[in-house]
Amino acid sequence: MPGSGKALLFDIDGTLADTDALHLEAFNQVLGPRGHVFDHARFTRELQGFSTASISERFLPDESPKHQAVIMEEKEEAFRKLVAGRIQPVAGSMTLLAAADRADIPMVAVTNAPRLNAEMLLSGLGIVHRFKVLVIGDELAHGKPHPLPYLEGLRAVNAASDLSVAFEDSRSGVRSASAAGIATIGIRTSLGHADMMAAGAVMTAKTFDDPELIRFVGTTMNW
Repeated sequence: MPGSGKALLFDIDGTLADTDALHLEAFNQVLGPRGHVFDHARFTRELQGFSTASISERFLPDESPKHQAVIMEEKEEAFRKLVAGRIQPVAGSMTLLAAADRADIPMVAVTNAPRLNAEMLLSGLGIVHRFKVLVIGDELAHGKPHPLPYLEGLRAVNAASDLSVAFEDSRSGVRSASAAGIATIGIRTSLGHADMMAAGAVMTAKTFDDPELIRFVGTTMNW
């Protein structure tokens, strides 16, 4: 049964933490020698926001599933080394999270990142305690861009899609949240306004302290 409450749902990489450039570097370290080199534009089209399983199937089709997993873990280890001590929040995000806590609005993190990465980023930002639930796309039957991760996030906190707001920075993430019926705000850490809107965002903002974003969330959450 659908829930009846409100919730704020957040992607992590590129949304709460500006990490996309480090993911791009890590992918090039590991997939570059295997014939796949990415610039920013290709990264946003083919890697950003997609699940580990879909990336390995696409770019490592000749490897066994076991070896695919080994290679992708090399990438995640490279990312964790790059990001250690360099985790910075997107401007305004901490203020918004604090406001949601004061209003007793449950918050959910929804990501296609491996759990170890997600927990490292949330811990590095000092916000693990803010989130009622951490949804990992690769632990479900379908990751983003399928709506299941966001539907699972809503279910976990008994929230209604039409009373909630999601925040995403990737095409696949925006598609996932909007397909779940959630009004989705695109955070422009990597993609532009037109790309976000084309994917299904209701509006975009460069940072969380954008006045239009603050008004939209405040009105929707009724705080």
